Amino acid sequence: MKPVIALVGRPNVGKSTLFNRMTRSRDALVADLPGLTRDRHYGEGRIGERPFLVIDTGGFEPVAKEGIMHEMALQTKQAVAEADIVMFIVDGRQGLTPHDKTITDFLRKQGRKVMLVVNKSEGMKYTSVTAEFYELGMGDPYVISAAHGDGVLDLVNEAIDEAHQQRPQEEEELEPADHGIKIALVGRPNVGKSTLINTLVGEQRVIAFDMPGTTRDSIEVPFEKGGKTYTLIDTAGIRRRGKVFEAIEKFSVVKTLQSISEANVVVLMLDAQQDISEQDAHIAGFILESGRALVVAVNKWDGLQSDQRDQIKNDIDRKLDFLGFAEMKFISALKGTGINHLMKAIDTAYAAATAKLSTPRLTRALQEAVEKQEPKRKGGTRPKMRYAHQGGQNPPIIVIHGNALDGITEPYKRYLEKHFRDTFDLIGTPLRIELKSGKNPFAKES
Repeated sequence: MKPVIALVGRPNVGKSTLFNRMTRSRDALVADLPGLTRDRHYGEGRIGERPFLVIDTGGFEPVAKEGIMHEMALQTKQAVAEADIVMFIVDGRQGLTPHDKTITDFLRKQGRKVMLVVNKSEGMKYTSVTAEFYELGMGDPYVISAAHGDGVLDLVNEAIDEAHQQRPQEEEELEPADHGIKIALVGRPNVGKSTLINTLVGEQRVIAFDMPGTTRDSIEVPFEKGGKTYTLIDTAGIRRRGKVFEAIEKFSVVKTLQSISEANVVVLMLDAQQDISEQDAHIAGFILESGRALVVAVNKWDGLQSDQRDQIKNDIDRKLDFLGFAEMKFISALKGTGINHLMKAIDTAYAAATAKLSTPRLTRALQEAVEKQEPKRKGGTRPKMRYAHQGGQNPPIIVIHGNALDGITEPYKRYLEKHFRDTFDLIGTPLRIELKSGKNPFAKES
């Protein structure tokens, strides 16, 4: 599981600047979801080979009782609850304030590891900028300048180390045995994720159990169907009562991002009896960015009239048109209808995502595409595509080599993607095409 770091502090101490520094771009894998205030954002960062999630929060007023500050306080408290590490940001130039002390009192009671971070310290001596903050009793402060990047790398590395120490040692050691295709069920609360899990597990009458290596509410549920083994990853958090699972219907962005990252196939569940929301589109966009195989399951399909069904199909086609590569299955998790078709689509998507594509077949498919439609000339030169090979799986990456490939337009790349997808029957997985201009290393020297 990726460490989760929450940035907390009063207004204007530099939380968002630090967030941008840690994620390198506010637009990089950020989920700005309806229902969350505009001052709370989730992003993904990486230090070398060490990935992490970071939560940016608004100015924190722990004692606010009403208005926008109260709403922002609720969002910050939720971020703290989701985090492994809390970075408490203070302003080194303004110094210690009563507001900082109020936030400190709140954080002491939360049971989270807190790192006190003194920001805006550029050009200041450590002793002078940190002296008064020792009064908070939070140990040695970390001194940084988010705007200039000073000390940020060491700070994040320290936070990741601390996060791993907070978790039981067996998380890293007790890696579970292979439990087949990992399926993440994602979607808004009350779309029927836990009902679908109960239906799948109950139909097979297998004993579901909590897998080692999971944190807090993240549960993996192994089961078998049709002689195949799968593992369901629930994003809502489920707890066990004997063999009966009950859902804690509480949407968590962190759990959703982690579950998508860990899955082989993602099932995006939509509610046929509700409009497709902006939140659905944001989740779908993150799945696409992550490159995960995808099946769209439209739940609560039973009981709808034909005109209602046509309307929801049109709504999905319009608002989620960028998911054209994914199969869409209409189900009733409660009644169990459409489940077999859903599982078949999951198998198909997984097979496509992990397909092995040989260089000769890819090159032939590329030549066929060019024969049907050549790329347009750019500046009097037509791009020349010579051969293609596979550069990765899950999602499949097709690397095309040739000359002047910087002239390939986005519409032509989409044409190539569709041609490869049709040729190799790649249903249910994103497909990425990389273009590399240069000399063919397989060509014989003259």
